[in-house]
Amino acid sequence: MRYKMGWVSGLLLAVGVVSTAHAERLDHFKGLPAETLEEAVSNLSEYNRKLGAILAADDLSVADMAEIHELTYTLENALERINEELAELAEILEEVHVASETGDFDAALHRGRVYLDTARKVIE
Repeated sequence: MRYKMGWVSGLLLAVGVVSTAHAERLDHFKGLPAETLEEAVSNLSEYNRKLGAILAADDLSVADMAEIHELTYTLENALERINEELAELAEILEEVHVASETGDFDAALHRGRVYLDTARKVIE
């Protein structure tokens, strides 16, 4: 297997990681930004495909590990944006829920549309 021959040393050299006593994470890659929900979903989809292609192999090389490491920065940015957007979406859904309980037809209609518009960016 390709990863048996000093893969840890090779990985550290390949990605330029400096080991510290506290194993602190170094942000040496920025990854692609995810400024909007649409951008985050697009990046998540594209970079999941890239990660999947690498992980489809029976074993991983040092270069594969370096690429995985770099890909995760964009994936983390995408997930952070999606988590923020979904937290806000949950609040909007709660407004729709309360509107339905209290008979606020206008709020149910308008906030419900906002909810669906955002939710569809993730699921459709």
